[in-house]
Amino acid sequence: MINAINIKSKSDIIGATASSLCFLHCVATPFLFVAHASTVAIEASHPWWWGMLDIFFLIISFFAVYWSARKTSRSWIKYALWSAWLLLTLLIVNEKLELWHFSEEAIYVPAISLIVLHVYNRNFCQCADKK
Repeated sequence: MINAINIKSKSDIIGATASSLCFLHCVATPFLFVAHASTVAIEASHPWWWGMLDIFFLIISFFAVYWSARKTSRSWIKYALWSAWLLLTLLIVNEKLELWHFSEEAIYVPAISLIVLHVYNRNFCQCADKK
């Protein structure tokens, strides 16, 4: 059984890792579609599980942001983490539902922001008290 306290204490590492994997997933997707389209002439579709990775990363990122925001010593980090996560969520939901057209690269901004914020929080915002 995984120790929940241990996971919560490493939420920034988990968050940065999940955001990095999400970023790599977003970068790799166009290349995989091109490779798949060149091998299958009928339809350029992707496996269902590839599209579900977005949701998987969002769920992991949600808990990482939640735990990191609760234990950070700087209030602006809380708002920045939640803002980046919310923007990432909105872009992914928009991509799934095709509500508005945004550049595919727009998703990189919140993903990279989450990586940077988790690393920053891990290195500079883990004081035992507010001083």
